[in-house]
Amino acid sequence: MTTRELAWTDIPDLVRLEDEAFPDDAWSEASWWAELAGRPRRDYVVVTREGELAAYAGLDHGGQVADLMTITVAPAHRGAGLAHGLLDELEARAAGAGAEALMLEVRADNAAARALYDRRGYDVLNVRRGYYQPGNVDAVVMRKLLPSKGVQS
Repeated sequence: MTTRELAWTDIPDLVRLEDEAFPDDAWSEASWWAELAGRPRRDYVVVTREGELAAYAGLDHGGQVADLMTITVAPAHRGAGLAHGLLDELEARAAGAGAEALMLEVRADNAAARALYDRRGYDVLNVRRGYYQPGNVDAVVMRKLLPSKGVQS
């Protein structure tokens, strides 16, 4: 298993994985190009296993508060701890860039992601009713305070 920076050559695989993981609201190829163009404020990493894209995650560095843009694990690779490892990576990158908190929103019906964030100390700030369409699914907004730069937790 290898974790590395996302490259433009990953875009076709990202689009395929998005379609598989999020059939109703997958990011398009154009969305991925826009995300890559947002560097260095946007920061994405991918995990590959045996040459296959297994997972990816990204941040928006916004100063004192960073935003978790996405963590996605391919269905065939779920349950192997990849999301946990990617969350470690994103929290470290956000703290290293000076963020005091990491914010995210998660679908209320995504039990696995909600459980991960709960275990990792994220607090619910509010709920955006009917945010995800289609489906009219609520978005749960969460935040975790990060250790000060240079301090290990």
